[in-house]
Amino acid sequence: MSEIKYGFVLPYGDARTAAEMAYEAEQAGWDGFFVWEPVWGIDAWVSLTAAAMRTERIRLGTMLTPISRMRPWKIASETATLDNLSNGRVILSIGLGAIDSGFEAFGEVTDRKTRAELLDEGLEILTGLWKGQPYRFDGKHYKVKETEFLPPPAPVQKPRIPIWIVGAWPSKKSMQRVLRYDGLLPQTLKPIKGFNPTILREINEYIQSHRKDTSHFDIVVEGKTPWNNKREAASIVQEWADAGATWWNEAMWDAMDRLDAVRERVRQGPPRI
Repeated sequence: MSEIKYGFVLPYGDARTAAEMAYEAEQAGWDGFFVWEPVWGIDAWVSLTAAAMRTERIRLGTMLTPISRMRPWKIASETATLDNLSNGRVILSIGLGAIDSGFEAFGEVTDRKTRAELLDEGLEILTGLWKGQPYRFDGKHYKVKETEFLPPPAPVQKPRIPIWIVGAWPSKKSMQRVLRYDGLLPQTLKPIKGFNPTILREINEYIQSHRKDTSHFDIVVEGKTPWNNKREAASIVQEWADAGATWWNEAMWDAMDRLDAVRERVRQGPPRI
């Protein structure tokens, strides 16, 4: 099993804060820095661009991007531009998103089936545009014609920018979508309650048996470790790593209004095992 990587999810903060925190995270040895993408709020891609200008090594991404409410060609432009600026450090996390975060208030689609259709078509367009022109798409929701109007440079990363997909276990349709891409953000469907390493082990076994190549596939677990007990923190991460996790993302969602505490946790570094 490859060595687990460590990401830090910024719970809240403007672009300047993101740049400063990303710099601190890189200095402290974190492998990834992630920001959330709201319906209306601080723009994730502006924040990640600011972070890219202050860093050299750390991976940069969203946690996560609800592509069903976006123009996929806009996301393709933003990600390709940032991947070139950062010299190939972008990770794109994709999911349906939380509709209680402002979907209805701004007239976004809230029907789950329709959002899933938009997500699948959006992903196909996104990855198609990354490959360059000529490209065309004729779907239920989107239609794209070939264009020669100033196409941007392709992403630096090959064969593409890594895409992590939310997978709702044990939904076969959801997991089949995950298998087509580069990583899993695991969730569970009702009536399964909670999420634990035993369930992750089952998911990992499914992936290993249904995906032809698992050598470049990530399983990403998000959680919170005790900052004042390194042994306990390492024990928590070890349990998930043993179950198949390749990334541990530290997330302090309860500290949105306590940036000093967030900065202190970033500086303490990853809960290494």
